[in-house]
Amino acid sequence: MQMMNTPHNIFDAGDIYLKIYIGGMVFLFCYNVATGIFTALGDSKTPLYFLIGSSVGNVVLDYLFVAVFHFGVSGVGWATFLAQGIAGILAVFTLLKRVAKLPNGHGKVMLYSRSMLRRIAKIAVPSILQQSFVSVGNIFIQSLVNSFGSAVIAGYSAAIKLNTFTITSFSTLGNALSSFSAQNIGAAKIDRVRKGFRAGTMLAWIIAVPFFVLFFFFGNEMLRIFMENPTGGAMKAGMAFLKIVSPFYFIISLKLLADGLLRGSSAMIGFMVSTFTDLILRVILAYVFAGLFGSTGIWMSWPVGWSISAIISLLFYRYTWKQLSVERRLLK
Repeated sequence: MQMMNTPHNIFDAGDIYLKIYIGGMVFLFCYNVATGIFTALGDSKTPLYFLIGSSVGNVVLDYLFVAVFHFGVSGVGWATFLAQGIAGILAVFTLLKRVAKLPNGHGKVMLYSRSMLRRIAKIAVPSILQQSFVSVGNIFIQSLVNSFGSAVIAGYSAAIKLNTFTITSFSTLGNALSSFSAQNIGAAKIDRVRKGFRAGTMLAWIIAVPFFVLFFFFGNEMLRIFMENPTGGAMKAGMAFLKIVSPFYFIISLKLLADGLLRGSSAMIGFMVSTFTDLILRVILAYVFAGLFGSTGIWMSWPVGWSISAIISLLFYRYTWKQLSVERRLLK
């Protein structure tokens, strides 16, 4: 936290939140593993229900612990801990019951296999590295935000929670499209891949509209859910973030859907190029714009990074589609 320029007046609160959050990461890990297996089984609804329940529960608990019980920052941490914990435990419990009923399951579930672990690692390690770089980039952004003081930090923290809730919706659609694409490519039903992308885009934009309206026009009310006794500076910073970022939800949804299709078709290079472009641009531009426009400049880096990386993802999607079309003609 010292490396991230965390102000001393919020250091203790940040330390408490971090410890609580880290304690709940085991539940997040369990949920993500269960989600991956559910998706591989062709069931994208069950993890979605858990995700919706966890997200809604997190918001409700945030309001309850902060606005009603006045637990402050620790309340926000425990709300996340409980929401993730319940979702993770229920997801694993449901998965074990489902797997035990599969053909040749014999009512038992193998919890560990060295050979299977090696096979999974070959696929997972590249994605882990990619996610690690994303996390490092977020640390740089947070460090820059911290340099502007506690008011900007409070506004950013509340706004990024709302933003993450929205992005998670698009990411879930991207994951569903990834599984959908992989299944249809394997079944040589290439036309359904493009239809799936179009349907996913329509659904993503339907989701984006209410989030945009809420954040752009009623952002103050939304931010107060996550802030106890908000100051004018915190509200100003949070609203600036929401007003700059929310109109571009339509753009980032396209990128995340295209990324899902790229993963489903094993075009990992395109996925990683667009993701790293977004990350690198966002970090560099955040520092450049912050020097020119203050904290508002940091928020401006999001739309630029999203827009350029979305173009890259869509170009790779177009290239991948052409490759799939050629393969389909050859098979005929």
